[in-house]
Amino acid sequence: MAFVTLKDMGSDFHRLERFDGGDFVRWQRKMHFLLVTVKVYYVIVNPRPPEPGENEEESVAKTRERLRWDQDDEICRGHILNGMSNTLFDAYHTVKTAKELWNQLERRYITEDATSKRFIVSKFFDYKMVDGRSVMEQFNEIKSILDRYSQHKLALDEFIVVTSIIDKLPPSWKNFRNSLKHRKEDINLDELGTHLRIEEDLRKEEKSKSEAREGKMIMEVLGEEGHTLRARELAEMIFQSAL
Repeated sequence: MAFVTLKDMGSDFHRLERFDGGDFVRWQRKMHFLLVTVKVYYVIVNPRPPEPGENEEESVAKTRERLRWDQDDEICRGHILNGMSNTLFDAYHTVKTAKELWNQLERRYITEDATSKRFIVSKFFDYKMVDGRSVMEQFNEIKSILDRYSQHKLALDEFIVVTSIIDKLPPSWKNFRNSLKHRKEDINLDELGTHLRIEEDLRKEEKSKSEAREGKMIMEVLGEEGHTLRARELAEMIFQSAL
């Protein structure tokens, strides 16, 4: 959950020049940085978690994930709207989701920017994934950049796209990146997304197990050495949070 105080929001927007219809690409870059900083940009590139089926039981974790997405989408949408001039705010405030708002602005203004094609091309080739953010979130972000290629009738060979994205994987994925590069069979963009999602899920599971083991070891050590009740409670919190 991204916790953003009114004070934080006001401080961020004080530094961001409000968009009035001009120099959209620069404003979008700044807004993108802000949304990533407050950890809500993912709602623009990641779809909303689906509702459960009619006879399907949903886990608490899935319900929380969807509620988190809804709340972060409202925060993200609010950031974008508050980054506009009053005139544009009045024109766009009824748009329902952050993704829809983001896309409408791109369709309206990026085609009017004389440098937009060069910007889109360089944005894809300069993009580098980083550790500390979801790889799938960054993968979907790259796909959203590629969607703009079709808007401008730009073509890029899928093999080049897939190879480039593999090269963009973060440093901690070096071994996995090498394994993909040495595959005998070529894979398409959708298949690459599947491989990345499975690998990321496995890494999350392993990290959760590792943190649970560490928390358990701390609890055992504290119990043997007779530390205070508060210290035991702290260790218990660490253990439970990893489950």
